[in-house]
Amino acid sequence: MSQQLLASTRKGLFTLTRNGHDWRIERHAFLGDNVTLAHVDARDGSWYAALNLGHFGAKLQRSDDAGKTWTEVAVPAYASDDVIASADGKPPKPATLMQLWSFASGGANEPGRIWAGTIPGGLFRSNDRGEHWELQRGLWDRPERMQWFGGGYDAPGIHSICVDPRDARTLRIAISSGGVWESRDSGASWNVTATGMFATYMPPERREDPLIQDVHQMVQCAAAPDHLWVQHHNGVFRSVDGARSWSEVANVQPSVFGFAVAVHPKDPATAWFVPAIKDERRVPVDGRLVVARTRDGGASFEVCRNGLPQQDAYDLVYRHGLAIDANGEHLAFGSTTGNLWTSADQGDNWQALPAHLPPIHALTFA
Repeated sequence: MSQQLLASTRKGLFTLTRNGHDWRIERHAFLGDNVTLAHVDARDGSWYAALNLGHFGAKLQRSDDAGKTWTEVAVPAYASDDVIASADGKPPKPATLMQLWSFASGGANEPGRIWAGTIPGGLFRSNDRGEHWELQRGLWDRPERMQWFGGGYDAPGIHSICVDPRDARTLRIAISSGGVWESRDSGASWNVTATGMFATYMPPERREDPLIQDVHQMVQCAAAPDHLWVQHHNGVFRSVDGARSWSEVANVQPSVFGFAVAVHPKDPATAWFVPAIKDERRVPVDGRLVVARTRDGGASFEVCRNGLPQQDAYDLVYRHGLAIDANGEHLAFGSTTGNLWTSADQGDNWQALPAHLPPIHALTFA
């Protein structure tokens, strides 16, 4: 049975097709353009591609025929009086769309609803498949937002959106750097829910401040959405109560630093990470590329390395660069050096794609 994987890269969107265990590039779109993220809406089969065209700004394209043709749709926009905090202590500056950084589909009973997280930290909602967008003022107008700051980018951004499959009115988002927030009324009101996280990069008096936690990525288990995993700047955290509280997972090997995390869609105790050395280096530990896997909720970890380079490997995997399919069997991850690996056995063995892609921002199973 064939399967598709979308690779969002610095030089275009590549569609890969699997037959058996082998993957091949079937087509590409927007060749030469910076595609930062793709989203597949399983409800109606539509595909979305976010582009960042530098001087020409952020763009959004939608396909209704599995990537054969594309139509440009609207992008979220800020009002002229919307502002963001300046990380250097200067007065606030105008908010402008820098990047579309996350997408999520609405509930089964919300046809056409799409959520988008942006840099600089705004959450937008479309009810017509991207034709129009509305900024969620319930989050944007919170005074705490002015304490958020960029983690890697100059401005804060929403990179993770989890819609509760039991009740689509419940949303959980993660911000770098601004912690985790929850809404139970479709985005009208919000509460910060990062209790238990800590930031070793802050002074002791602000170590546990929920507003400054640098969450790199947050995922929820589709079959058990109260179970969430977070790859944080200085560790891994897990929640089993719908993000009301978080516990540190301290024994990830060979490092607790990384950007990406994936959780099994049916087993909330199984998760994968791609560890690295943090801060000024950001490369695999000892030049050996590995995937860390837990099957017992973080009590123990296996280091998966079969098929991955174990010498002179300096691949970095971004937060959206690790993906798992809907069945929880096939995994894929791509690096900033354009390498892409897939696994058909939950990470026991890996196979490299025989191609040299541009730097990979994100992978998405279709």
